[in-house]
Amino acid sequence: MCGLAGFINKNQLSDTELSFIALEMSSSLHHRGPDSNGIWLEDSNKVAFAHARLSIQDLSEAGHQPMHSFSGRYVISFNGEIYNHLKIRSQLDTAQSLNINWIGHSDTETILNAIDIWGIDKTLENIEGMFAFALWDKIDKELILCRDKLGEKPIYYGKVNDSFVFGSELKALKKFPGFTGKISRDALKEYIQFNYVPSPLSIYENIFKLEPGYYLTIEYSSLNINKFQYW
Repeated sequence: MCGLAGFINKNQLSDTELSFIALEMSSSLHHRGPDSNGIWLEDSNKVAFAHARLSIQDLSEAGHQPMHSFSGRYVISFNGEIYNHLKIRSQLDTAQSLNINWIGHSDTETILNAIDIWGIDKTLENIEGMFAFALWDKIDKELILCRDKLGEKPIYYGKVNDSFVFGSELKALKKFPGFTGKISRDALKEYIQFNYVPSPLSIYENIFKLEPGYYLTIEYSSLNINKFQYW
């Protein structure tokens, strides 16, 4: 189990402040990934990823996250396991002529490079596993959040003031400046009736849990959200 978090910042904050916020978000998820913490900040667009890592498939630094794709276009923070990732690697090696320079043995690197070559839709059609991940597209300036078919791995998201935030747990989102934590009456009603808060609601207003079998895209310039059901 790993933990991921991050944001698209629209506030006037310095790179040092943004790095500190990302580190605070990652530290709040230390129990999910005690082996290492990693943060990545794209200065020009004020986008930050934070990751708390539990090393399982690749124990080396080659599995460190956030991770960059072989072409450099994508950055990913991934939580979960891809059961057929060795098969996917084999398909990528035999079906394309780009000659991927694999740096490690993690399923994170496999899914990341699959997206780089196949795109998000074909990759989701072919992978089998439990996962939640955040992906940044440096060319299209677009954030993608995705959750596995049965929702075994959680991911929350929403807007805080003029910024967009996301994370594996709500406690990570609460580390972002300006988070108010106002209780959602709709979620509270669902909790009283069912003894849990169903997706896409969360206990907080304007914060949501991505439904199983969905991914969404967020445009950097407008923060518009587009949601897609892939399964």
